[in-house]
Formats: sequence, structure tokens, C-alpha cells
Amino acid sequence: MPRAQPRSILRIGWTSGDGAQDPYALGAREFQKALAARIGERIDVQLYPNRAIGDERPLVDGMRLGTVDMGVITNAVIAQVEPAFQVNDMPFLFSSEEQGHRVLDGAVGSQLRQRLEAKGIVPLGYMEGGFRHMINNVRPVVQPADLKGIKFRVLQSPIYLEMYRSLGGNAVPMAWGETFTAVQQGAIDGLEVPLGIIEQNKLYEVTKYLSLTGHIYSMIGLLIAKRSLDKLPADLKAAVIEAGAEATKAQRAANGAAQAVFRGSLAQHGMQVNEVPDKAAFRRGVLPMYESFRGQIGTDIIRDALAAVQ
Repeated sequence: MPRAQPRSILRIGWTSGDGAQDPYALGAREFQKALAARIGERIDVQLYPNRAIGDERPLVDGMRLGTVDMGVITNAVIAQVEPAFQVNDMPFLFSSEEQGHRVLDGAVGSQLRQRLEAKGIVPLGYMEGGFRHMINNVRPVVQPADLKGIKFRVLQSPIYLEMYRSLGGNAVPMAWGETFTAVQQGAIDGLEVPLGIIEQNKLYEVTKYLSLTGHIYSMIGLLIAKRSLDKLPADLKAAVIEAGAEATKAQRAANGAAQAVFRGSLAQHGMQVNEVPDKAAFRRGVLPMYESFRGQIGTDIIRDALAAVQ
């Protein structure tokens, strides 16, 4: 009697919670579902939310080494390994989610994929956290001058630091795990995150003002270690790649639909929500950044991204 093939295991980690609408959790579950539909139980996709197998940078480093299989990872952390990904975090680049999808599903996305694969990590999909907005306990933000004197936690990323510097704000780089307590204790005044992360992580308990700045489009990468992918037989490898593309579509649609729900929920939880009707002054403030980051990101990628959003 032939022996049953041993099941392959893919462990996928992320740092936020496993709530029904958490954008990271949504992505991991959609991938698990899309893969199971293709190959049944031949691969066991195991989900590890809440930093259960590491914070974002250790997950990325683990994928490069082949000690971690998969992760759903914030773009700025991917950019620490492949600086070209900083293009996705350029402030006020995209004016809509559709624009972000078009750029990432086109020439810019494929250039980024090639560069990350050369570092040992394969992007299976460019998922979506939604636009990032500013939340704080000092005042609503409507124009750049409102940022003065407010301490915002940012990702450990040169773009985030430079964005606040250009606009006259005060950026404090900090790991995600420390952030909630730091706001609660007043060590920082606020942070900038997508609506889903504010809602799912109950940041409305510790911050008062939500300003819909939409300053950065939040791409979150569904990533797999090249070693983990290459270990799979050809048919399973193809199924993983297809499932990644399908899950990305489903995750984007679900996350898009959830934005209005999140916004309503945050207002109900007592956050004071304000629109930012005129982003022109913010755009003017950050324009020099496009020149200064050209070298790190790559002239061709900056050029193609700017051309695609015209």
C-alpha cells in the first residue's frame, strides 16, 4: 500500500490581531481559504497572529533565512530590506485605492517583485491596509501647521520621519508592541495608522482626534520565503502563487468595504473625526522628498509611479 504523502506546512505570521476585519488577518485567512480550495489538505496553512512567531522585522529576516515560511507584512518594514519598496510609502502619492492597485498590479509592482525575490522573499500579493490617517490627543489636524508640537509614533522608516519633518511635526520611531502603552501613558501624543488598525486594536480608547489625512496608502505584503516556495513540488508551488493572487483580490475588496464601517464605529466610540478637505499644502510640503529619495528607491521606479498616477 503506497504511503500517504506527508503534508507540507506553511506557517504564516503577522503582528496585529485576528479580528474578523483586521486587514492582516483577513489577508492570511483569504490565502488559507484560496489554497485549500485548490489543493485540499495537501498543505496545512497555520495562522499565527499577535506576534506569535515574531515582530515584523524578525519575520522578514526569518523569511530571508528560510526559518519563517510566510508573513503579512507592513510595506515600511519590507522597505528596510529592499529600499525600492519605499515608493509605496511616498506621502500623498496615491489619491485613491484604485490608483494604488493599478500601480502595484502593473510595471512598478513587477519591478518591486523582482527586487525582493533577489533578496530571498517572494511577494504573493500586494494587499491593502487602507489609507493611513493621523490620530492624536492634542488637536484635530486640518493643515500642516496643526502638526506643530505633536509627538507622533511612526514606523522605523526614513520616509515617515522625513514626512513629519517636512511638515513641521515631531516623529518618534517606535516598535508596534510598545505603542498602545506609550499613548496611554502620554509618552507620545498619537500615531498614524489605517482605520482598520485603529478599530481592531481599540486605539479609540487612548486617542481622541481622528484626522482623515490619507497621507500614505498602506500596502501590506503577502510574502513567502523563496526557500519555502522552492521546496514545494511544481503543482503546489503554482497553487500557492494562484492562491496569493486570488486572496489579494478578495482581501482588497473586503478591506475596502470595511472602511465606512470602521469610520462609523470609531465615531461611535467617541473619536472626533474630521475631514482634511485641502491636501495641496501637505503635498507642497513633501514634494522635495520625491527628489531626495530618488537614489534609494530607483529613478525608474519613481518615474513609473509618478507617471501612473497622473
